[in-house]
Amino acid sequence: MAQVLIPTPLRQFADKQDTVEVPGRTIGDILATLTSTYPELRKNIFNDEGKLRSFVNVYLNDEDIRYIGKDAARVLDTDIISIVPSIAGGSLV
Repeated sequence: MAQVLIPTPLRQFADKQDTVEVPGRTIGDILATLTSTYPELRKNIFNDEGKLRSFVNVYLNDEDIRYIGKDAARVLDTDIISIVPSIAGGSLV
């Protein structure tokens, strides 16, 4: 099973885990299983149309899935998937 790294802001929706193992052959399969297992993650990762939120980036190993097939990107059991929400705010001094 592939490992999915859960970022700190989303861990509260995944039983406080930083990593979970999820079965699946594609990114789409894995994200569907992940959000089925942890339903509270769904609204933080996907919009109302079921597409990744614009501020959420997903990486397969070190590759942004937008450039390697998006949901259809093939996943091996040894792969690592990272969910990286964009963070904005603060001030410039």
